[in-house]
Amino acid sequence: MAMRETGEPRFAEQFQSIVSNIGKAIMGKPDVLDLAVTCLLAEGHLLIEDAPGVGKTSLAKALAITVQAEFGRIQFTPDLLPSDVVGATIWNRAANSLDFQPGPVFSGIVVADEINRASPKTQSALLESMAERQVTVDGTTHSLPRPFMVIATQNPLEHEGTYPLPESQLDRFLMRIEVGYPSKQDELEILDAHGTDNPLDTLRPVVDSQTVSMLADHASTVFMAPGIKRYLVQIANATRGHPSLILGMSTRATLALQRASRVRAASQGRDYVLPDDVKHLAVPVLAHRLLLDPQARARGTPATRIVEDIMSSVPAPVD
Repeated sequence: MAMRETGEPRFAEQFQSIVSNIGKAIMGKPDVLDLAVTCLLAEGHLLIEDAPGVGKTSLAKALAITVQAEFGRIQFTPDLLPSDVVGATIWNRAANSLDFQPGPVFSGIVVADEINRASPKTQSALLESMAERQVTVDGTTHSLPRPFMVIATQNPLEHEGTYPLPESQLDRFLMRIEVGYPSKQDELEILDAHGTDNPLDTLRPVVDSQTVSMLADHASTVFMAPGIKRYLVQIANATRGHPSLILGMSTRATLALQRASRVRAASQGRDYVLPDDVKHLAVPVLAHRLLLDPQARARGTPATRIVEDIMSSVPAPVD
């Protein structure tokens, strides 16, 4: 599976095989699956915000099975402690020593289920792991596996008992997506296909973790022309000066859009990024990072619309 020998068509083939395999468990959502796999291969983290019962956790499990990654799940509750997430140092009487007991974050794909039900202190326990792929406990740093991806689910903020994620945490998610309800036809097919059996029970891997890392390494080499890079910077500057925003794109956001665009290009069988790759990913990569001013929030203006307006106003390079 050496990507440098087989090039972008091989990348696109592997990408589609991952998406198709997850689609056996999550039906009728090809665009959602495409974004989730793009996020994985861009070595980012994914925030899924939607109502309960639409398949958020099943998507994460299906992805973990498909890429043969260890799966860890953390059910966030108001009484969850940071040590419940990252682990703790415990006295071992038999060995007369202090031993580190790793928490569920030490997995390849970690589901932070209903992350906005935990206190801000516990939410912040994920910050170091998401940004640096390591955990520091009692002064000792422990590395996390590769690939490592946090897939956090959250209910809409109007649901009772939720805490909004701080901007510093939101900025560490490469994408935010919504699964949404299936169409009538898709839901009928789900009833027929999954009415008696859990599709996750029969799902099998199509790649391994080493291949995922190789795909991610390959995507990072996809060519991005200077004009495309200037395009990213112009988009960032447009958000920072937008009259309806009090917080625009961070530099981390610009880098995230670059990484995701390279994966998107490779998944389409190209070794170079086009402006359309950037446009396709702008909303899921950027909307959750923007902080609207009070007037825009009062008007009910969604951040997604602001991103769309900015992408329409910033001229794309033509060379």
